[in-house]
Amino acid sequence: MDMSLRTLILMVILLPALLVGGAIAAGVKIPVPQLGRDYVQRISLAGEGGPVVLPDITGPDDLTRPLIVIDAGHGGRDPGAVGETPDGQVVREKDVTLAIALELRDQLLADGGIRVAMTRSDDSIVPLGDRPEIARQLNADLFVSIHADSAGGTTDVSGASIYTLSSEASSEAAARFAARENDADRVNGLTIEGQSEEVSAILVELSQQQTQDSSADLASLIIREGDGELAFVSTPQRSAALAVLRAPDVPSVLFESGFVTNQADRARLTTAEGRATYARVLARAIRIYFARRAER
Repeated sequence: MDMSLRTLILMVILLPALLVGGAIAAGVKIPVPQLGRDYVQRISLAGEGGPVVLPDITGPDDLTRPLIVIDAGHGGRDPGAVGETPDGQVVREKDVTLAIALELRDQLLADGGIRVAMTRSDDSIVPLGDRPEIARQLNADLFVSIHADSAGGTTDVSGASIYTLSSEASSEAAARFAARENDADRVNGLTIEGQSEEVSAILVELSQQQTQDSSADLASLIIREGDGELAFVSTPQRSAALAVLRAPDVPSVLFESGFVTNQADRARLTTAEGRATYARVLARAIRIYFARRAER
């Protein structure tokens, strides 16, 4: 190695140590980075256990009117499913779901008689666990989560579907909910305060079964009202262990509006006419659902 290069390397290595040592010997205090200074970047992560932020409720100023919480899936840094048009335009699920959710809200408010809250009304991210919890804390009568799907590189898969919580997931959610909420007062009219975890789980599971039946009713109505207006997959009514549906005392459905990877579905998902059709079908099914509940 060249002598001048070796000398340069030694200076680079030893100079900081010599400077620090000299400063210490001279009694000079050397500042040390501390947490909390302005050069320390702090990033807040959604869903870190903070309080749930409840949205405003719009519609009639009458607490006896039914309340629906509309959940536009994904948002913020979470785009959800992504598709692309033949001319290269990117279609993101988070934009599609928000547009349909806003259209549904406007349709319900225009028809009157139903109160509405949105888990998000802009391009913001809402923690997954907060979405059904918003419905619970608002004492909502119905929770509708709107999504879109992707078939990856397959472009011929199309159609809408409606999911409710599966029985297996219902039992699991009931047990977990009872363990967490054992000091709660009532769920769906069932008193669980002061009960053991086992009894609470049974009571909550009974409540969950009632909720599941109501959720299935709405799913059937959406399919019926969408017949001839919306394209559905071959088996549109489905059940799955979806976290967003696990509120034990709020009837909930997840509406998969279509596939962003399919040209025909994209036309419905991204145009004003298509969104109006989705909103019209969903609003009609929701009104019939509430009308039937009022008769009981």
